[in-house]
Amino acid sequence: MIKKFDKHSYFKNRELSWLDFNGRVLEEARDPENPLLERVNFLGITQSNVDEFFMVRVASLNKMYSVGIKTTDASGMTPKQQIDAINLLEQQMVVKRYNTYNRSLLPQLEKEKIKIAKIKNITDEQHHSLHRYFNDDLYPVLTPLADDSSRPFPFISNNSLNLAIRLQENKNSKNKPFATIRIPETFGRLIKLPREENCFILVEEIIKEFIGTLFPGFQVIESATYRVIRDMDLDVAEEDTSNLLREVQKQLKKREHGKVMRLEIEASMSHNLSDRLIKNLNVDQSAVYRINGPIDLTFLKKLPGKVTGHDDLHYQPFRAFVDPQLAPGQNIFAAIRQHDFLMQHPYDSFSSVVHFIEQAASDPSVLAIKMTLYRVSGNSPIIKYLGLAAQKGKQVTVLVEVKARFDEENNVRWAKQLEKMGCHVIYGLVGLKTHCKMALVIRREEDGIRRYLHLGTGNYNDVTANFYTDMGIFTANLDMGIDASNIFNMLSGYAKPPYFHKLHISPHKIREFISRKIDDEINYAQNGQTAEIRMKMNSLSDQKIIEKLYQASAAGVKIKLIVRGICCLKNDLPGISENIEVHSIVGRFLEHSRIYYFYNQGNEDVYLSSADMMTRNLDRRVELLFPALQSEIKAKIISIFNLMWQDNLKARVLHGDQFERIDRRGLEPFSSQEYFVQEAMKKNQVLLESRQQAKANSVFQPMMHHDDPLQFQIDPKEEE
Repeated sequence: MIKKFDKHSYFKNRELSWLDFNGRVLEEARDPENPLLERVNFLGITQSNVDEFFMVRVASLNKMYSVGIKTTDASGMTPKQQIDAINLLEQQMVVKRYNTYNRSLLPQLEKEKIKIAKIKNITDEQHHSLHRYFNDDLYPVLTPLADDSSRPFPFISNNSLNLAIRLQENKNSKNKPFATIRIPETFGRLIKLPREENCFILVEEIIKEFIGTLFPGFQVIESATYRVIRDMDLDVAEEDTSNLLREVQKQLKKREHGKVMRLEIEASMSHNLSDRLIKNLNVDQSAVYRINGPIDLTFLKKLPGKVTGHDDLHYQPFRAFVDPQLAPGQNIFAAIRQHDFLMQHPYDSFSSVVHFIEQAASDPSVLAIKMTLYRVSGNSPIIKYLGLAAQKGKQVTVLVEVKARFDEENNVRWAKQLEKMGCHVIYGLVGLKTHCKMALVIRREEDGIRRYLHLGTGNYNDVTANFYTDMGIFTANLDMGIDASNIFNMLSGYAKPPYFHKLHISPHKIREFISRKIDDEINYAQNGQTAEIRMKMNSLSDQKIIEKLYQASAAGVKIKLIVRGICCLKNDLPGISENIEVHSIVGRFLEHSRIYYFYNQGNEDVYLSSADMMTRNLDRRVELLFPALQSEIKAKIISIFNLMWQDNLKARVLHGDQFERIDRRGLEPFSSQEYFVQEAMKKNQVLLESRQQAKANSVFQPMMHHDDPLQFQIDPKEEE
């Protein structure tokens, strides 16, 4: 009898799994083995994570519920059931976050003489200074907005911090007018107090203290902070791409008025005020969160950068390794022509990728540059070099994905700037996001036209490359270069290549390829041969892929998965998932690389990809999966996976549908991320010593016979 692998009980709900992941980030904030200011940063990250989750995922569920959709997900939950379960679990997580803030981090910060002060605990001198600051700086920009018979309840924008205020004209007045004030963002949340080095106060504390100044003739009888999170999912109609840029800009303006998904109110707020907000904001009672502490903990991500004199409370800095063959001053194309290069960021410097585009821009032999951009930094050097290349007469084609969530505004700006600089800009395909990471340089050489490629798992973002782990390959492989040309022709025109030599793209083709490779391992296992699958990804939620993995496990295929975030697979199902082991690494760096490995009768096929095993990546995005062809690169990727698999400090292991920390009793503590940091530092040290030795040899060179061949020179650029 053929087993069925699609029962609801075999799947964990995607949204609840994501909340569990955010709980693992929270564990890092609670872990005393992490440096204190890094723990503070982790707590801020949990807040920004959950804010985006409500703006997008909860918003999507609410839309489904509002139009009466009652179909279930893989786990058997309707949209309404998911919304209720999310709010129930998140209420518990809020309590845990603020216990971490109030009971753990604040006291430990104070031991280090780092304070987030309350107004009642500051000195008279500091109070006087803040009063002056309020009058001179804050007061002129504050705008009280009333809600009464002649003035409707004002619009409260997404993610803004606000004060709800109750007033009284005199003691005998029964009328208690309401007003609200938006806390200005221009001053920042953390205001430094005078006379103390690392003492800060939150800006809303200052405003609350002196708020009466804004209401002469009235007494402020209550003031409390609140914040709303709205539906910020972009809903772009894409009948054609000719007006896509304009449509995105229009939707950016509209989404600010999305429905309220979540209302956070200060725990001390009276029911009179909270009921008024709930009614006017039209928010469900289950989505109201009473907060025991400062609302919106994202300010904690800024605190470490404001603290002075406490380097010991941060991660120890390290310098990423730059391969000498890929360094500025070297001919990067000559190096890539000799052999492929594997990059593992942030341990290998992203500067080599920037240098690849920089050299392409200035090299007279380069004819064209083609590139996809999904997320780039606010001051991207890559944009600058692409523009420079166009100005030098090279043909530059850039696909800028203007639908990249929460980077839409940034990408629209870059798209316009690239066009001004002379680049040909594509805005993506109808109905699909282009998420693949690919840069193609076409160069005229003595033996003809040659293509040079960079293929990566992560964005061309020089900022996030410092704290996202990603992998990329430089190659001049002919077949891969032809495939890349065909992909760009497909993205920019009407080309439909009949097949690809080495690369696999979504929509659909990556799904088909992965399914086929899993089927191969199933066949090997059924024939009594060794069969193994290893995968590393951000998220595993696609039902069909999970069913295929269950089928492989049931057939005897050994499966190792490293899944950072969402994991809808369960590994406690007798006869179904017993051969599946799942780890999740959450640590100093955000694990972002994707690795797909198949034993293939000992041939060990290894692939990197921009795609997770999620339905959106497989069916609704342009994604790329590419092979490691050279044996040393293949071996290096396998080694990286194996080292991560050995992690017992930052890895958790899945038991059923819950991740738990590894029992380290009797084990030597091992953090894969720290191992890679140390390896980068060792490589830098070896390189430094070799350069020093070479310099010494060039300065103290013994006298040689005039025809002695053992003479060499130091490249002055290399010495720099």
